[in-house]
Amino acid sequence: MDPFAVKAIQLLLSLSLLIVLHEFGHYIPAKIFKTRVEKFFLFFDVKFALFKKKIGETVYGIGWLPLGGYVKISGMIDESMDKEQMAQPPQPWEFRSKPAWQRLIIMLGGVTVNLVLGFLIFMMILFVWGTVYVGPEQMPKGFAVADEFKEFGFQDGDRILEVNGKDFENSLDINRHLFMRDVNSITVLHQNGEEETISLPEEIGTTMFQSGVLQPFVPIQRPVLDTVVAERAAGLAGLKKGDSIISINKQEIGYWHEISPITQENKNKEIEIVYERDGEIKGTMVTPDEEGLLGVRQKRSFEVAKREYSLAESISEGFEDGYWTLRDYVYQFKYVFTKKGASQLGGFGAIGGLFPDTWDWQGFWHTTALISIILAFMNILPIPALDGGHVTFLLYEIVTGRKPNDKFMEVAQLVGFVLILGLVLYANGNDIYKWLFE
Repeated sequence: MDPFAVKAIQLLLSLSLLIVLHEFGHYIPAKIFKTRVEKFFLFFDVKFALFKKKIGETVYGIGWLPLGGYVKISGMIDESMDKEQMAQPPQPWEFRSKPAWQRLIIMLGGVTVNLVLGFLIFMMILFVWGTVYVGPEQMPKGFAVADEFKEFGFQDGDRILEVNGKDFENSLDINRHLFMRDVNSITVLHQNGEEETISLPEEIGTTMFQSGVLQPFVPIQRPVLDTVVAERAAGLAGLKKGDSIISINKQEIGYWHEISPITQENKNKEIEIVYERDGEIKGTMVTPDEEGLLGVRQKRSFEVAKREYSLAESISEGFEDGYWTLRDYVYQFKYVFTKKGASQLGGFGAIGGLFPDTWDWQGFWHTTALISIILAFMNILPIPALDGGHVTFLLYEIVTGRKPNDKFMEVAQLVGFVLILGLVLYANGNDIYKWLFE
């Protein structure tokens, strides 16, 4: 199946699951507090719905616009902007008639479900699949180091031993830790057998972001193909699993990390690849895609270690994974408010790109857990029209004892909706621009 279709199916399945469960997070406490729920929709039913059925007092359905979903709760100023209902006297089954603490629980329900779901999925992944890691003993050739980091004292072939004075189990996590966490020192083993602890400047993650060097450490591996996607550039050019790359555009290739700089410089341009297959030297012309990718994965030239977890261990470690996923996302969120960060905002295309391009349940669930935690954080932001906006006004009411008037809430809801719509259009516009011009 085409990789684009695989990613699209995974994206649709993941978002559908997360949206439905998020809305159930509002629906269940609303029903517990005897609040009427008029609609429960996956996706938005602007003008019409693909499917709907009324069961009891609630209409359940699927809309045609896949930008989210919603529950319409009686007596609540939300995206439906039902002013006619709000003009009527409050009824006991309406949201506005309930105590503030009950309304707060209803509004926090969706975020809570997304957050808990993300943590539970991480726990499930560890229990079912365990984890794999690569320590220094599994990487005898070490890392190829970006020139910007060689200035600090790192060398090609370095192996990571410690980070901030503590053993560092999975060497492949080093780039993520550098970018998102407070790394001030790394102890490495040079190829000459000498150990050295190298100090790093403060805010190294910001430096990486501004310079665009987000992968300063790349494992040194032989340029042998493992996975070749048939519908992508390399597959269309006839390359196959097991082929060993010898040169690209007459530039000799000794290791895998030498391929990317060349393909990145030749996006949508034809390049010559010379390779070895079964002892025979062959050549072909390949056109990297708009992202400078060939649609291949390297054959791993180092061993990986695997750790399995008991149920109790998976709960503990899964919670830690969820915590660090949330913490890392919150940390990097600050980059959104920079010029470069804003230009890199992505919409559904960027989200879809997080999924593997071949069907892999472990990859699917890992990405779904990540998106669930991201949705929880984004939804709790104090922006009108998001759950966090409603929570902010409810907390104001609980603290001051004064409820914002309906007119103010209507205006705030409208402003928030316009802001969110603008951000959605901008982010997806970025995806389209990158697809067309980069």
